[in-house]
Formats: sequence, C-alpha cells, structure tokens
Amino acid sequence: MTIRPATAADVPAVLPMVSKVAALHEQWDPAKYGYRPNPAEMYRDWLGKRASDPRSVFLVAERADAMLKEVPFLTGFLVGTVEKEIGIYRLAEYGFIHDVWVEPEYRNEGLGRQMVTLAIERFRDIGVKQVRLDTAAPNAVARNLFASCGFRPSTQEMLLEIQSNE
Repeated sequence: MTIRPATAADVPAVLPMVSKVAALHEQWDPAKYGYRPNPAEMYRDWLGKRASDPRSVFLVAERADAMLKEVPFLTGFLVGTVEKEIGIYRLAEYGFIHDVWVEPEYRNEGLGRQMVTLAIERFRDIGVKQVRLDTAAPNAVARNLFASCGFRPSTQEMLLEIQSNE
C-alpha cells in the first residue's frame, strides 16, 4: 500500500468514497449532514483545486491489484486545508482535516493513521502551528484514531433544530 499526494487525475476515483462519507454522516445525523443531491459531484472541482494547492493536503492510499499488476486503485483518502482564524485570536491560521476515509476492506491496516500522520507533517511543512478536525458524535472509532495521533477534544458542537410556528 502506498500513500501519496493526490493529483487531479485521482479525483474521479475519490468521488465514490466521498459519497460513502456523506452517506455515513447523513445516516448518523440527517439534521447536521442534510446534503443536497449528489454531494460527491459538488466536491469534484474543490478536490481538483486541493490537488494543486500548495497550502492544502490531499492524500490517497493506493494499492496495485495483484491480478492486473501495476494497475493501481485507491483504497482511501484524506483532504485538508489551511483555514484563517478570526482576528481575536493569536493564532492566525490552522490546518483543518475535512475528510478521512479508508475503504472497509482495508481498515485496521494503519492506513488512516498513516494518512493523518502525513497530513500533520505536511501542515507542519507549510508552517501551520495547529491542526483541527471534527468527528461525528457516534464515530468513536475515528476519535480513538485521532487521539492516538495526538489530537485532544477542544470543543463540543451542539445542535438544536428549531421547529416552525406555522
């Protein structure tokens, strides 16, 4: 298994994984993750830009198919960006990991941890002093992974749906 920076040519192979991320999030909390139709397609241009943006981190995990020799296919991805902090804080910007996905049949092989570790290193190389991410409340597996990579809880988002009076 190889983890490498993604290219724009990888985007079509990443989009089905984006669909899986979106479906899982929407299953966990449809109020928070109520996507418009085809969220993966809405990612297409954004991911293409991340692939060529020197201040973004876009990684893919790749495996060569033993039957086809040298025909790679993607088994996971991570995408992150540098975000500006609001002006009241000393920290001007931070890295933000938006999505991490490893295909189910390739989990528990350390790919997620490797991608997160590489993302942290890349953010460090960019000059970012802090990396943040969000996890869905039911996603204890992800929280354990991120904690093992050095992340700690810092805030807890809460949600209230307001019903119309009509």
